[in-house]
Amino acid sequence: MAATIGGISVGLGIPCSTKLSKRFSSSRSSRVRMAVTVEEKKNFTLKKSEEAFNAAKELMPGGVNSPVRAFKSVGGQPIVIDSVKGSHMWDIDGNEYIDYVGSWGPAIIGHADDEVLAALAETMKKGTSFGAPCLLENTLAEMVISAVPSIEMVRFVNSGTEACMGVLRLARAFTGRERIIKFEGCYHGHADPFLVKAGSGVATLGLPDSPGVPKGATYETLTAPYNDISAVENLFESQKGEIAAIILEPVVGNSGFIAPKLEFLDAIRKITKENGTLLIFDEVMTGFRLSYGGAQEYFGITPDLTTLGKIIGGGLPVGAYGGRREIMEMVAPAGPMYQAGTLSGNPLAMTAGIHTLKRLKEPGSYEYLDKITKKLIQGILDAGKKAGHAICGGYISGMFGFFFTDGPVYNFEDAKKSDAAKFARFHRGMLEEGVYFAPSQFEAGFTSLAHTSEDIQRTIAAAEKVFQQI
Repeated sequence: MAATIGGISVGLGIPCSTKLSKRFSSSRSSRVRMAVTVEEKKNFTLKKSEEAFNAAKELMPGGVNSPVRAFKSVGGQPIVIDSVKGSHMWDIDGNEYIDYVGSWGPAIIGHADDEVLAALAETMKKGTSFGAPCLLENTLAEMVISAVPSIEMVRFVNSGTEACMGVLRLARAFTGRERIIKFEGCYHGHADPFLVKAGSGVATLGLPDSPGVPKGATYETLTAPYNDISAVENLFESQKGEIAAIILEPVVGNSGFIAPKLEFLDAIRKITKENGTLLIFDEVMTGFRLSYGGAQEYFGITPDLTTLGKIIGGGLPVGAYGGRREIMEMVAPAGPMYQAGTLSGNPLAMTAGIHTLKRLKEPGSYEYLDKITKKLIQGILDAGKKAGHAICGGYISGMFGFFFTDGPVYNFEDAKKSDAAKFARFHRGMLEEGVYFAPSQFEAGFTSLAHTSEDIQRTIAAAEKVFQQI
């Protein structure tokens, strides 16, 4: 079944390719198609990882600095990474993995890219942080503004969470209203107003709304099921003239991969315009991943404000928010809404982002991502069904996901029907076969330009084996 969203035909959970550039050329640089030499497989062991993780638990809460890394939802010993290159990574025990996490999205041209590393080395000779303007900020800002349809001005920050905090304050300042609508299972960072029916680690660990968040911080946050426009219409009816903004992931990546249903994005855009409410696309994951102009270019829906992160830092800590000039000029020092950051726009993150975006703009990049991701997800789904498992999933460009349920999956409630225990067994089996997926049913997966046909074939073969075992 297909629908038209912003003039583009999209299947439910199975998206179409974008038409951004020429077909992937056979003469494309070998840096993209380069296969990583694979030695004879060693016996799988996590002895060193176990020792390191046990020591870490005495030093850091849960032994990690971000919750999902602890493998609580999939069980077993977390792996401790030693190095990464291209589409592969190695743990401290010497195990090698084909990586489909990509540092949760930023590694879209591959890990430790030689050109990015060389550019960073040159930049570091001048210093790592100025706490003052640098010319590199102008360069990356121009690239972001020219690429993303909604952005006329941009402010760089240091994380996706910080970007969402800033854009929420800006929306409230511009509209003079306080209430916002977010969607169940969507994650916009760990700021207090967003920790209501949140996705990502909150969903993975089954946590309730977080202790330490005062009621006043979430009082103005309204929630609705993703893909349910009637619920949104009811909120606007009951809260007339009070809603400052709607914030959403245009493709959900923090409840697993969930594509927008039918005319959902069109309807959201229409109702926000009719009510003087700002529409915010959280494109921290989807920005520069679904297409060079992000989800808003892919679907043909232009929001008022956008948050970005991950890819625009090329693997270094970064975030950004931007939008229409009249809105962005509310931000200090141009306007009265205050937001600041010592490391914002630091030269290293700007350099990595610039060189990553340059690579993505080369002809054929998104066609290649679409080609390999389609092959990957179709191979996994076919293998799962052939082995008798209930499984569904989809992809758009270099972003994908699957659930152990017949589906379809339109929202977080549907996602929770997935057999999480089976996913945990699958995850562990794939680890032992040298494939690294996110250690959570409720996280999307990512491919990169460094993934090869061999990577995809090996992954599908591993999945066929593991599906038979679980």
